[in-house]
Amino acid sequence: MSVVTSESNSSRLPPSMVERLTLILDQFVGDAARLSLEEVARRTHLPRSTAHRILDQLVRLDWLEHSSLGYGLGARALALGGTDHTHTDVRILAAPHLHELFLRTGLTAHLAVLDGSDIYLLDKIGGRAALGVPSRVGGRYPASATALGKAMLAWLTPEDVDELIGAGPDGLSLAFHAELNKVRMRRGLATERGQTHPQYACVAAAIRGREGPTAALSLVGPVDMRVERIGPLVLDAALQVSRGLFPGVRRTRAQALHPLNY
Repeated sequence: MSVVTSESNSSRLPPSMVERLTLILDQFVGDAARLSLEEVARRTHLPRSTAHRILDQLVRLDWLEHSSLGYGLGARALALGGTDHTHTDVRILAAPHLHELFLRTGLTAHLAVLDGSDIYLLDKIGGRAALGVPSRVGGRYPASATALGKAMLAWLTPEDVDELIGAGPDGLSLAFHAELNKVRMRRGLATERGQTHPQYACVAAAIRGREGPTAALSLVGPVDMRVERIGPLVLDAALQVSRGLFPGVRRTRAQALHPLNY
């Protein structure tokens, strides 16, 4: 029987610092939106002290960011995905609310921003439940086909929506605008069942300031989940993040229902 010594184990580790940096960054692709130091060390097989030192360097250089929930992709990494803004503030403020939504429901929580006709996924929290959800941090998805996208598009003017999504010559644009109006009538709650992926449903709400939507958060679960039970939780989380980002903004009930009248 052969014995694996620490020397033979260390010989299998990437020899250069660049390779070790890359090895760690690779762990944050896909479902690994948030990782602890211990998770990084276990996945990379790097010594804990080595992983900690490299993580600190990546945080200082903005490749990663660190919060009480662990390590996540930072400004530089997200910028490489093609967005014009890093959205660091909204990610930091939304993270504990996403975590709370996951803990209370067991469903996968997402955070996204609107980027042209797409949404760009900033964060994903869901533990083992998230492994089966086909989404990834840094991924792009059509805004018109996702609850996250509809939650944000509902707070734009019809002209802005047509410019972003495109007005269909066959009249589909009218149906889509009617759907966005329903989102506004539900106080901003957007839903979709099986539209993006047949086996999943999604409930989303926008994070908003006086100028319109900044981002949106959502919960994803089985296609037959009861959205009326989790909808209020999503709406409340979005409102709390909105208040954290824009503490000076106060809405009346009429403005909440009809924000295009600001």
